[in-house]
Amino acid sequence: QVQLVESGGGLVQPGGSLRLSCAASGRTFNIGAMNWYRQTPDKERELVAGITRGGTTNYVDTVKGRFTISRDNAKNTVYLQMNSLKPEDTALYLCNAESTQWDRKTSYWGPGTQVTVSS
Repeated sequence: QVQLVESGGGLVQPGGSLRLSCAASGRTFNIGAMNWYRQTPDKERELVAGITRGGTTNYVDTVKGRFTISRDNAKNTVYLQMNSLKPEDTALYLCNAESTQWDRKTSYWGPGTQVTVSS
C-alpha cells in the first residue's frame, strides 16, 4: 500500500506561481513513474506532467515552458513548479504513483490539492 498526500495548492492571480508537493509513504520502494493530473467538474482528467524514476519528464503541451516536474527519490516526493499561471490552469491537481512488484502493477492516487487562478 502507498499513500499520497498533496500540498501547496491555493488561490493565485494570473501570472503567479505555486509549487505543489506530493509525498508518498508506505510501500514506496517499488514506485516507478510519478505523475500530476488535474481535473475539473467540466473536463476529463488530464495528465499534466510525468516523471520516471530516472528523471525523464513529459508535459502536456499547454504547460510546457511554464511547469516543471521534479522528484526526490530519497524523500519519495514529487514536485510541480507552476509559473505564469493562467485561469485555465484552475483545477484539482492530483498526484499519481505507479508501483510494480514482480508482475503486479498498481496505481495510487492522492486526494488532490486545489489550484485556483483568478483575478
